[in-house]
Amino acid sequence: MKKITEQDSPYRDLEKMDTGEILTNINKEDHKVALAVKKVLPLVAEFIDAAVERMELGGRVFYIGAGTSGRLGILDASECPPTFGVSPDLFIGLIAGGDRAIRKAVEKAEDDYDGAWRDLQNYDIEKIDTVVGIAASGTTPYVVGGLDKARSEGLLTACITANPGAPVSSKAEYAIEVETGPEFLTGSTRMKAGTAQKMVLNMISTGIMIRLGRVLDNKMVDMQLNNAKLRERAVDMVVALSGLSEEKAEELLREKGSVRAVLKSLDMG
Repeated sequence: MKKITEQDSPYRDLEKMDTGEILTNINKEDHKVALAVKKVLPLVAEFIDAAVERMELGGRVFYIGAGTSGRLGILDASECPPTFGVSPDLFIGLIAGGDRAIRKAVEKAEDDYDGAWRDLQNYDIEKIDTVVGIAASGTTPYVVGGLDKARSEGLLTACITANPGAPVSSKAEYAIEVETGPEFLTGSTRMKAGTAQKMVLNMISTGIMIRLGRVLDNKMVDMQLNNAKLRERAVDMVVALSGLSEEKAEELLREKGSVRAVLKSLDMG
């Protein structure tokens, strides 16, 4: 059976379309992604709750993937420390072929069934950890093998795929199957399938961080203040939450180092 993600695009003669028509049709397909993600929200919620239980015991989340899928996992993991002020060891993204594969494909790396588990061994993997396999096709050996071994070792496992019933789903306790359908450009899963993966990853990391208390009201009170934009945002947060002047907020942020620390000093956090 042909994978849904490899089925022919419903659009023909793309090279004959003008630019506006190309963009309109891509946008038309993109509209379908959020609706597809909506269908899996209950399962994503169950997974987040299960992951939170383990993380409260000191567990971590590992994303494993190849190509676009691997890069999206690395992107999500790398955004957690500056956004939520957590250790870079809490969310870790691994890509088949190692860091050099972030920019350039590494031949045959994704076909290594034992590769992901071997890569995970560099992190003193434990049973309280969680592994999320990301594979649009659902057949990537690096991901399938990594989940297979992780689940057999008692880790919490989930996958994000665009092909229902794919091999990766049978290896994951939580099989998040987002049916985005054929791509506008046949087989180019960096498009709708990749967008769906990014949306689900956003939900997973943000949902977990909220559940673990890294957000106050709707504010990123633990974010790292490492550039002018974020320092300005932090001042605005402190002013909005405390009623202090901007000058006093700036002074306290310089002294305390984070919005949460400022609020705690004011008995508000």
